Amino acid sequence: MTFSRTLALAVRFSLREMRSGLSGFLIFVTCIALGVGAIGGVNSVAQAITGAVVGQGQVLLGGDMRFELVHRETTPEEQSFLESKGAVAVNANMRSMVRLTDASDQTLVELKAVDNAYPLYGGFETEPAMPVEELFALRDGAYGAAGADLLFQRLGLSLGDRIVLGGREFELRASIVSEPDAISDGFGFAPRMMVSLEGLRAAGLLQPGSLVEFGYKLKLPDGTTDADIEAIRTEAGERLPEAGWSIRARTNAAPSLASNVARFSQFLTLVGLTALVVGGVGVANAVRAYLDSKRGVIATLKSLGGSGGFVFTVYLVQIMMIALIGIAAGVAIGAAMPFLAVAFLSGFLPLPAEAGFYPAALSVGVLFGLMVTLVFALMPLGRARDVPATALFREKGIDARGRPRTIYVAASVTIAALLSAFAIWWSSERTIAVIFIGGMAFAFMVLRAVAVALQDIARRSPRVRSTALRLAIGNIHRPGALTPSVVLSLGLGLTLLVTLALIDGNLRSQISGNLAQQAPNFFFVDIPSTEIDAFSELVAEQSPSGTLNKVPMLRGRIMALNDVDVRKMEMPPEGAWVLRGDRGITYSETTPANATLTQGEWWPADYSGEPLVSFSAEEAGEIGLKIGDTVTVNVLGRNITARISNLRQVEWESMGINFVMVFSPNTFAGAPHSWLATLSDDDAGVDEDARLLNAVTRAFPAVTSVRVKDALDIVNGLVAQLATAIRAAAAVALIASVLVLSGALAAGNRARIHDAVVLKTLGATRRTLISAFSLEYLIIGLSTAVFALFAGGVAAWYVVSQIMTLPSSFLPEVAISTIVIALVLTVGFGLAGTWRVLGHKAAPVLRNL
Repeated sequence: MTFSRTLALAVRFSLREMRSGLSGFLIFVTCIALGVGAIGGVNSVAQAITGAVVGQGQVLLGGDMRFELVHRETTPEEQSFLESKGAVAVNANMRSMVRLTDASDQTLVELKAVDNAYPLYGGFETEPAMPVEELFALRDGAYGAAGADLLFQRLGLSLGDRIVLGGREFELRASIVSEPDAISDGFGFAPRMMVSLEGLRAAGLLQPGSLVEFGYKLKLPDGTTDADIEAIRTEAGERLPEAGWSIRARTNAAPSLASNVARFSQFLTLVGLTALVVGGVGVANAVRAYLDSKRGVIATLKSLGGSGGFVFTVYLVQIMMIALIGIAAGVAIGAAMPFLAVAFLSGFLPLPAEAGFYPAALSVGVLFGLMVTLVFALMPLGRARDVPATALFREKGIDARGRPRTIYVAASVTIAALLSAFAIWWSSERTIAVIFIGGMAFAFMVLRAVAVALQDIARRSPRVRSTALRLAIGNIHRPGALTPSVVLSLGLGLTLLVTLALIDGNLRSQISGNLAQQAPNFFFVDIPSTEIDAFSELVAEQSPSGTLNKVPMLRGRIMALNDVDVRKMEMPPEGAWVLRGDRGITYSETTPANATLTQGEWWPADYSGEPLVSFSAEEAGEIGLKIGDTVTVNVLGRNITARISNLRQVEWESMGINFVMVFSPNTFAGAPHSWLATLSDDDAGVDEDARLLNAVTRAFPAVTSVRVKDALDIVNGLVAQLATAIRAAAAVALIASVLVLSGALAAGNRARIHDAVVLKTLGATRRTLISAFSLEYLIIGLSTAVFALFAGGVAAWYVVSQIMTLPSSFLPEVAISTIVIALVLTVGFGLAGTWRVLGHKAAPVLRNL
């Protein structure tokens, strides 16, 4: 018989057998649907956001192109170049302090100053609505301002109230409803306040060296293509090579958002893949149980001349048809997610006005679903192919044959390898994907080993006097025992949950505990050079027991490494952040107190030779720098090349003043700059901090004061929200584990019925049987929990201590909750199924034995 005829006949047989419905495959279908839906949905939402960022690029960026400068405004030549290309709108962004007119309270704000051309694209909405010119105009001695609702709440303000910014009063005339280009400005820790550029200058905050970022947004003529934009970018670099500006185009309006969405969607895709793999155990259990229930049909087919290959094809077709039902349900779930995202997240993220259908994203979930089904279904099908008809008629199970043929094992392993390769290829950060998939595969193998070891220990354990315990131990290692299925299904989900819980717990402990204790009380930014001595005297007067550390600070952008333009260099993700955007830089005659030299020597105090730089050792290694290499930075519109004199270890976790680059003092001789300072005072409480903050704000209105505890509280809140989202995603894997667990227990009910009837016939009481089953589930659940704690603890330790370089500790509450969850699930589901088993009458069962 040809393959096509065999396949056609197999399809006919499959369709006939499936007329009885999907009994026994509900968990199979649900697990596949969950995994496919999670993967397809997450990638669909990511594509929706990415598409919206590109589609709304002009609005999100505030123009077709955006040129950014730090510390300074454009020169006449630079301004002329920009104006020759199209309409220009200018804004300035900085952090500053605002205070009440009576100086009784103050707060940090994310300040944005705009000109009358704002916005070039999109709509700037305020309540009440009014034109930008009127909103920010000078009236009755005060410039206008608009603020976020949080600013009004923090200072107890109402519309029409006045506040002081720098050296001028501003009238709050409106609250901000919608700021079209807010996302491209980046994340802010403080409430937004908007004023005019004229008002900002009048406030006296634009001092030499002030940490302010000027943005020049271009509205190009209609019909300008992306190629034209790239040509303008190239021309800007060639005509003004020392401008040092950062250039963004409408096609990359929010790079940070895009990269974060890509990372988060990658993580959730891997979590969804974990759910699918966990569900794969359910697939194997369902296939095994289904084939076991079809023993008579398979035996009849073989007795009538059906080959093993035909039997394999018939049931493979059935399994794939059922899998397609689950995949279709998953595709429906995934297709609905962008619509839900538009409904619930459009106020926080750029999303299309109307959600769409994303076939490419959904096809990833479909492919994963098909491959996982094949990986876990082939070996049970392979066993069924080779079991003789005589063995099936004698009521022997499908597993009686033992290991399937090598070809089925090889096919299953090959598909698993292809699945892993595709998942790694699909990921944007492949190193993380390799670690994740490798860890999952390792956990899978170790869990299998744990199950085998548990069965071996049970088999070798000494005979106990308790009948219930003796039965429980026997059930753990007998043929067809539930141990492998329960350990695999529950172990993977619990391990993932433990890992995430420990990472979250350690992070939050560091932020609210160790980091808060190590961190200084305050950071002070933009201290004018002419006022650094007076500032130091005030702080010493207000905080006599405190320690003030101060360093000069500038902002610079790395333009070249060893005379090679960084834009033409490929850098690993872990080191690319050093070259992206502007970096804080400083100079020093001596080695910083919180750093240790690892290579090279520090320059003499009176050094006057070529510019030298000390580079952070870790970051230098990540981007391939060594002593003697050159680094070109652009500071205040001037390119400066310095040679690396030494490498040093930087303690970033100290929360003190740290820089990637520290230059020799002669490098920036005569350059205008401000100072950065930290104040540490262990004896100061909330009242003392408030008093100091008030004094500094009144005496030095241009200085930005950041209370570190407030910033840490915000970060802690963000970590908590992120952890909640990640746990919710990980719950998909745990739900799959629970479904597979319940399916495994249900699949074992047939053998349980036989055992219960025989034991009851021999005099065992219901109480004895319940005790035996409870102890069995208790031992398996406890063993699985212990493994999950160990494996999850090791994984969390690696992430926290090796990747995040933070102290890692084991959290007892995570251990207790893991054990409780494992025992509740195994014993609870086990007894729920067992109670039904114990209710069977003995006579009907005994007649079929």
